[in-house]
Amino acid sequence: MNVRIEKVGKEGEELVLIRCREVTDEVREIESFVKSRQGSISGTSDEGRHEIAVTDICYIESVDGKTFLYTGDRVYETAYRIYELEELLRQKHFLRISKPMLVNLMKIESIKPAMSGRFTAVLTSGEKIIISRNYVKALKEALKG
Repeated sequence: MNVRIEKVGKEGEELVLIRCREVTDEVREIESFVKSRQGSISGTSDEGRHEIAVTDICYIESVDGKTFLYTGDRVYETAYRIYELEELLRQKHFLRISKPMLVNLMKIESIKPAMSGRFTAVLTSGEKIIISRNYVKALKEALKG
């Protein structure tokens, strides 16, 4: 399979085109990956309202009834509830890792066992988050698949 990248100007439309003889599982996987990297979520910070690209979000956490989006260096509050984001982002490589937290699987750099059956994930931002033992099995399955 050959790969070719062509730059377009600001007025040009970005497009991913897959030319194939047959739509195989590999082709469907590539299509799914590309679609999973699209979209944004509205959030607010001290500077006002923002549209945060899903690809920039490292993890999402619910604290005291409020939901926060964490990027590599910023935190935004969103009006969504954690269960709404879980459903919205299911196909975009996000997974629940504890009752109040979702993680972007594409932002996990490493995972290692912690105490009491829990795991610790190190994100590309350098931040460490805890994976509850109740969600370890789902994480392992997601990383295999």
